Amino acid sequence: MVPAAFCRQTARFRAARCASVCRGARRGTTAPPRDRCAVWSQFAVDSAGLHCTRDPPRLRVRRRAALLTLAAIGCRRAAPKDDTRAAREKMVDAIAARWPIQPRVLRALREVPRHRFVPDLPLADAYADKPLPIGEGQVTSQPSMIAIMTDALELTGKERVLEIGTGSGYQTAILAKLSREVFTVEILRSLSDAARARLDALGVRNVRFRVGDGFKGDPEHAPFDRVLVTAAPRDVPPPLIDQLADGGVLVAPIGDPKPHPPQRLVRIRKNGGTIAEETLGPVHFTPLLPVE
Repeated sequence: MVPAAFCRQTARFRAARCASVCRGARRGTTAPPRDRCAVWSQFAVDSAGLHCTRDPPRLRVRRRAALLTLAAIGCRRAAPKDDTRAAREKMVDAIAARWPIQPRVLRALREVPRHRFVPDLPLADAYADKPLPIGEGQVTSQPSMIAIMTDALELTGKERVLEIGTGSGYQTAILAKLSREVFTVEILRSLSDAARARLDALGVRNVRFRVGDGFKGDPEHAPFDRVLVTAAPRDVPPPLIDQLADGGVLVAPIGDPKPHPPQRLVRIRKNGGTIAEETLGPVHFTPLLPVE
C-alpha cells in the first residue's frame, strides 16, 4: 500500500506541474499536453497546500477535489496509447524472433491496434500470442498465425484480395494495409457489422463487406489475385479456386478439427490450367461454417 501522505504530496506536485505548464502555454513558451490542462491554469500551489488565486475561499474544497482528480489522471499525453504501442511492439518483436516474416507484414502488425478488435478483453490478453473469443462461438487467430498466413500470400500492395471469414476484422485490417482492395465474406451478420464499424472507426476505406456463404466466395467481384481462408473447410472449395486469378495465390487451413490427422495450412498457386498445392505446416482452426 502507498502511504496516504505520499499520495497527497504526489498529487500536489503533479497539479503544480500541470498548472505551470498551462500558464507557460498562455505565454507562448510551452504547449499544454492536453486541452483539459488549460482550464486549471488559474490555480496555484504553495507550501500551505492547494488554493486559488482568484476565487473566494468557499470554493476551496471543490477546487481541491478537482485538482486532486486532475493530478490523478495527469497531464500526460495519452499514456494508454503509449501502453498499447509498447504491447504491440513486444508482440511483433516476439513473432519476428521466431518466424521469418517479411518486414512489410511486421510493419502492418505494428500499426494495427489489435486491442480495438477485442475491446472487452484486458490489454495483456489483446496482445498475447493466442486465439481470442470474438462472440458467436468464434475466435480470432493468434497473431503469429495471422503473420504466417499473411506472409504466405506474398502481397506486394497491388492485389485484390478475397478473405473468407471476416471474424473480428483484425486480419482484414492487416490485409487492407498490404493490398489494393479487400473483399471480405462473413456468414454471421453480427460479426460482419461489428468488423465494419471497427474498420470505419480506424479510417480503413479499401474493404468491401459481404454477408454470405464463404464456400461460394464472392463471384460478383472475381477474379482475385489472392484468396485467404481464415477457417478450415475439409477441402478447398472449388468456387474459391475458380475465383482465383491466373498467377494467383490461395492460402487456407484444411481438414477436420480433430487431433488426428491434424489440419494442414496449404498454399495453392494457379498458373494457366495448372494448380499446385504445397503444405506449409500443421494447424488447428475452427471449421468454416456452411449456410444451413
